[in-house]
Amino acid sequence: MISRFTTTLAAALGAASILAISSATSAIAADREAPRLVAKDGRHALMVDGAPWLMLGAQVNNSSGWSSQMPKVWPAIEKMAANTVQVPIAWEQIEPVEGKFDFSYLDLLLTQAREHKVRLVLLWFGTWKNSSPSYAPEWVKLDDKRFPRLKKETGERSYSMSPLAQSTLDADRKAFVALMTHLKAKDSADRTVIMVQVENETGTYGTVRDFGPAAQKLFDGPAPATLLKAVGAKPGTWAQAFGKDADEYFHAWYIGRFVDQVAAAGKAVYPLPMYVNAALRDPIKPGEPKSYSAGGPTDNVLDVWKAAAPSIDLIAPDIYMKESVKYSAALNHYKRPDNALLVAETGNDQVYARYVFEALGKQAIGFSPFGMDYTGYANFPLGAAKLDEATVEAFAANYRLLGGMAREWAKLSFEGRVFGGAEPDDRAPQSATLGAWTVTLRYGKWQFGASDWTWLKDRPPGPQGPDGGGVVAQLSPDEFLVTGRNVRIEFGRAAPDSKEKGDGKPMMLARVEEGHFENGQWVFERLWNGDQTDYGLNFTGGSQILRVKLATY
Repeated sequence: MISRFTTTLAAALGAASILAISSATSAIAADREAPRLVAKDGRHALMVDGAPWLMLGAQVNNSSGWSSQMPKVWPAIEKMAANTVQVPIAWEQIEPVEGKFDFSYLDLLLTQAREHKVRLVLLWFGTWKNSSPSYAPEWVKLDDKRFPRLKKETGERSYSMSPLAQSTLDADRKAFVALMTHLKAKDSADRTVIMVQVENETGTYGTVRDFGPAAQKLFDGPAPATLLKAVGAKPGTWAQAFGKDADEYFHAWYIGRFVDQVAAAGKAVYPLPMYVNAALRDPIKPGEPKSYSAGGPTDNVLDVWKAAAPSIDLIAPDIYMKESVKYSAALNHYKRPDNALLVAETGNDQVYARYVFEALGKQAIGFSPFGMDYTGYANFPLGAAKLDEATVEAFAANYRLLGGMAREWAKLSFEGRVFGGAEPDDRAPQSATLGAWTVTLRYGKWQFGASDWTWLKDRPPGPQGPDGGGVVAQLSPDEFLVTGRNVRIEFGRAAPDSKEKGDGKPMMLARVEEGHFENGQWVFERLWNGDQTDYGLNFTGGSQILRVKLATY
């Protein structure tokens, strides 16, 4: 049964978008539109096949990108219900001998991704992988004369490559161009690959910048005019222009310039969206630069990176902090009008699964836990002790819920107002005002208001910790799309003196429909009323999506 609200949904999504959503489920076409990132009024969308795409992602372990490991990858991806898979392509893998390229694994990966009906994001592990050259070929990482490491302030050689070495840039860029050239030849018709990450967690631990002779000469010279303009600094040497931040800005600028030149060369061949990921510093109490990967795209140098690397479409955080206050702070740092929010990596411990709701509530274009395969590696304590079925299911349950509305959510998020949250560690409620209405997420509440009776305790957290979350999208002034897991969602009337004033009249849930989407259209299943609505909209562990119409009387 097609709901009488379908016309409202069509207006919210746009008729053209519904057609695009429908066509995206058809057979692979030879003339698919190229993926691209778009922005409007500070909101962002990743366009795939001509319509916004919500990346419900899964990243495999770093050394799982080999033909022999794929039988251990695909079962986890299928159980997780991911629609996008992030897979490393290592420099040492495609160019083990200088000038001789091997793309056999990439060809296999493309074929198998199409068979499993998922899209790919390729992760280029070149000069930097977690700040080191560990995935560069031996002819690069063992030749310190041709491809030098940077120097610490003491003169000691660092493990990390110098971003000022032209020979390193030339070799990395040449390999990346070869990769993008091959990808264009093999995938430009199918568009299996929708984005590319350039390098991985750049920066350097243990030193704030390169102190080698060439670096010091540049540091003592004038700071670049482009950077001065971007951050509003006065001309002068790096120290004169940036004071206490000079060292870190210098390192971030030259790593950013290196990465930008690699990305620009690849885009010149095959212009896919490209991004970088960040190994984060503490988002609340960051500490000294030597305590984190200085020079990488940490929150304090995002403006430097934006100026240095215009060919990079977005900067994405890798979030491995379980604490809800830190996770929220990290999301807020990278959600910017000039930067699409993408959680490129996050832990695969069960407590991380809830954060997909908060990311989407902040208009994220994607979310992806790390280490989602059965190769036997566990990034403990950042990830989980092992990738058991309960861990996979924690993410899969949320992905099954969101997967049926992924295209619709991506469109609504790009076009209008969204709100969402993940259950915080203290289980405090979360609220927002959407037009003339308020929406509140509450946690630890039983169905039918039991937790409001003083003689009954609140529902305990999940066995692995907080696991709730919810998202809300405003379809029209009085209509909303609502879903979540282990959360109570309550609506109210905005106060008359609020920024978006209510009229002071009492409100009611005029109509609450449960349903699902088919080819971009809302399909009605049943009405919620009475027991299901008297104490808010209670979402448990199921996969329920609601359309809610509010009214006053």
